[in-house]
Amino acid sequence: MLAVILSGGSGTRLWPLSREAYPKQFLPVVSDDSLLAETIDRGLALDGSARVMAITNEDHRFVVAAQLHVQAPDRSAGIILEPVGRNTAPAIALAALAAAEENPEELLLVMPSDHVLKDLTAFREAVVKGAEAARAGKLVTFGVVPSAPHTGYGYIKAGARHSGYQDVAAFVEKPDEATAERYLADGDYFWNSGMFLFRADRYLQELEAHNPAMLKACREAWEQKTADLDFTRVGKAAFESCPDDSIDYAVMEKTRDAVVVPLDAGWSDVGSWSALWEIQPQDENGNVCRGDVITEDVSGSYIHSEGRLIAALGVSDHVIVETDDVVLVADRSRVQDVKKLVAQVKAQGRLEHRFHKKVHRPWGTYEGIAMGERFQVKRITVNPGASLSLQKHHHRAEHWVVVKGTATVNRGEETLLLTEDQSTYIPLGVTHRLTNPGVIPLELIEVQTGSYLGEDDIVRFEDTYNRV
Repeated sequence: MLAVILSGGSGTRLWPLSREAYPKQFLPVVSDDSLLAETIDRGLALDGSARVMAITNEDHRFVVAAQLHVQAPDRSAGIILEPVGRNTAPAIALAALAAAEENPEELLLVMPSDHVLKDLTAFREAVVKGAEAARAGKLVTFGVVPSAPHTGYGYIKAGARHSGYQDVAAFVEKPDEATAERYLADGDYFWNSGMFLFRADRYLQELEAHNPAMLKACREAWEQKTADLDFTRVGKAAFESCPDDSIDYAVMEKTRDAVVVPLDAGWSDVGSWSALWEIQPQDENGNVCRGDVITEDVSGSYIHSEGRLIAALGVSDHVIVETDDVVLVADRSRVQDVKKLVAQVKAQGRLEHRFHKKVHRPWGTYEGIAMGERFQVKRITVNPGASLSLQKHHHRAEHWVVVKGTATVNRGEETLLLTEDQSTYIPLGVTHRLTNPGVIPLELIEVQTGSYLGEDDIVRFEDTYNRV
């Protein structure tokens, strides 16, 4: 079995914790592990031979690669990069084409990277039931047994019963509250989990029958694939020509072989702050508090601190989230409208929708500390053995002070070895490179000075990560 993990989303509904450049699947929003790490573990736990493949985009590729390298170094089936987003149906087609090269009947278990499943045993049991149907040629979806009349999920209406599964009678859109109540009472309606299980060849056959233009574009893109480090890049122009559609609309609603396996495993798509509040342990006042939080006369609220103390008094049913650069305060019943705030941030030309204050790079992280006219200060952390690109800047000079670890600095024709409390200066226009030769993270303070301090003022000559 091949676990195919879809990791291309931007997760704006959990803003400001989730940002476009580092969305919710990479964050430990429920446990100490990220949602992506938990999803990889679910794939690996299916059996001792299951492999894991990820589908992601250019911006997120190194974060996904690092996680797979840590968790599945010997059971990774690779990472496919989408040059542009085209929804779930084309992404899954690429995975099916990859699997079919080795075994057309390979079972693909498709899982979004940003969901929560609390009961792994129940999940495995559902997958075993689904695998039997999938081997027989069915296209399986997992329907979550509803625990409430939720209006934020699409539903699956189940039909005739078979051993371990039911036929899919219909996919239905998000209902109003009265309709959701009726679905819950009916007993044959399930939440649409967005997880699927089928043979690679069967998915491709159904896609060809119902959306041949999509399959044609995906085949062309796959035939033009190239290898780049741990990644497979597909043909950009061909994939850009691909229709944009979800697997639900492109295949599952049209095939006659769709079946649903009931899943009762503590599932959530963590699609909003209220959903996060619902699935986590609450105190005697119905509050979920994470981080440095104190409350007085507060109830029914989700309060999350990333660093600073949050002191809340006399509020009910609120969401309060603190990060280094944003504080969100919202009525818990209005959290689906967080996207309207994100739209305002974008419209004002700000960057808080895209980046955290701490920005992740394949070699480590950097974090803004201070900024003024013609200068900015950053804290830079370089992972053991990692190296920044050989580069230069046209508009800024840089001053580096090592505060932890050891740095090798290439500066023009010189090579310097710096340890704690030592520093160096990189003049404007001089070619340079920073490397951590040690076994602990290298931390340094960088002071940039110059007429322009944007991240795009970089000319790369050599780069371990093949960036341009």
